[in-house]
Amino acid sequence: MGEDGPVTSAPQCPDGPTPAPRLIATDLDGTLLHDDKSVSPRTVAALAAAEEAGIEVFFVTGRPARWMDVVSDHVHGHGLAICANGAAVVDLHAGREFVQVRALPRVAALAVVNALRAAVPGTSFAVELTTGINYEPAYPPFFKDPGARVATAEKLLHEDTDENAAPVLKLLAHHAELAPDEFLTLARAAAGEYASITRSSPTSLLEVSGTGVSKASTLALCCAERGISPAEVVAFGDMPNDVEMLSWAGTSYAMGNAHPDVIAAASGRTVANNEDGVALVIERILAERTAQQQV
Repeated sequence: MGEDGPVTSAPQCPDGPTPAPRLIATDLDGTLLHDDKSVSPRTVAALAAAEEAGIEVFFVTGRPARWMDVVSDHVHGHGLAICANGAAVVDLHAGREFVQVRALPRVAALAVVNALRAAVPGTSFAVELTTGINYEPAYPPFFKDPGARVATAEKLLHEDTDENAAPVLKLLAHHAELAPDEFLTLARAAAGEYASITRSSPTSLLEVSGTGVSKASTLALCCAERGISPAEVVAFGDMPNDVEMLSWAGTSYAMGNAHPDVIAAASGRTVANNEDGVALVIERILAERTAQQQV
């Protein structure tokens, strides 16, 4: 589909008028970013135009704060981004300073580790902290961090448990053989009582957050602080960690490259990330707003 082609499907319209969008919430990888991790000129322009029109933009991602440089120049106004699947709100205008942290309790993380070691042998772990990432020897470090410590998850989570210890943002669990969705199903069955478990990677890599912590719940908190209702939010995503956010938002779009669960959760669809699907919808929103103002 060409860049000027239609949105694949529009959201289902509820009874009565739909409130004008006041906030756009978008995932990054597989959604706003192209596969080469770039932000296209068309997308940069659309984000700036939305902010200029008075619509706030929130980046809502599974990425840690230290991986936000790719979009730090494109967040306007408030400067905030939701990272680590809702575990942190960071200020990109203040050097990725943590504004809010919703930590995973270490006792809960250990319970997940113990449950997955028993139920899914071959699982390896990493621990994402506000200060960086540490991982087990068997865990594949997809992005090597020279400051990382390497030890068993039990040791990493038991150490530095005093009140000055860096908060745990999420536990990462990897399996070299299982299919991603199979691994997610097994993990939720074995350890879902201890934490929230999801995934965003095309590989068998799971992301474990504190119970009730998700992109949706942290976005809801940020919106409540601004007096913005779910009906005034437009959200975009492509992977299972976006499902709750897309279900919560009044209007939501699954990308053309989205996981089937995301397509089922969203109220509409747009084209793929490499075709600037987010920018396409923003452009339509702004064009409709201009047309209404001219009536």
